[in-house]
Amino acid sequence: MLHERVLVSMDDDSGERRSEGGILIPSTVQIAHQLAWAHVVAVGPSVRSVSVGERVLFDPSDRSEVEVRGKTFILLRERDLHAVADEHLDGGGAGLYL
Repeated sequence: MLHERVLVSMDDDSGERRSEGGILIPSTVQIAHQLAWAHVVAVGPSVRSVSVGERVLFDPSDRSEVEVRGKTFILLRERDLHAVADEHLDGGGAGLYL
């Protein structure tokens, strides 16, 4: 990995969602500008705010896909990340930092 690049793997989900009323929304339905979660696989030497193994939130429309050993990954710039999920807070809970 070079510079401020981050290599991520998309979370494995079916893409289907449920509304608050319990209605199943298929993955083919497009939601205007929905962000996506992914796990960080590798980071470049200039990356400072995220490390390997963390979950990050990003805009799927701003991505570049790359295939490595038959698996598809997404290559992002660090500045394209919107949030990082932090599962190990001092209080024992989970949270986000932006």
